[in-house]
Amino acid sequence: MDTKLLARIGAIIFVAIAITMTAIEMSRAPEPAREEPAAVADSSETVDPLLIELRRCQSIGAAGASDSDCLRAWAENRRRFLAPGARPAARIAEDASAQEN
Repeated sequence: MDTKLLARIGAIIFVAIAITMTAIEMSRAPEPAREEPAAVADSSETVDPLLIELRRCQSIGAAGASDSDCLRAWAENRRRFLAPGARPAARIAEDASAQEN
């Protein structure tokens, strides 16, 4: 067989498969849109105030870049994360218990 003929047959098969897949996808019923993502329950008993502040800053979006409380929270989060020998969960628990005493 000629290579041009094989290339044409391959192209025709490819186009036929693409058209078939498109028709199948278009015939499906659309899935209903989700209202909002499911909330994840926090299983920890102690709530970290830094975590609450970081979530608030995340929710206000670009305005957080000029909010002084958000800037302080991000600096503290960086300090905790980049501390030598940092273990985030353990350090947060240690810091919270140290502040309570």
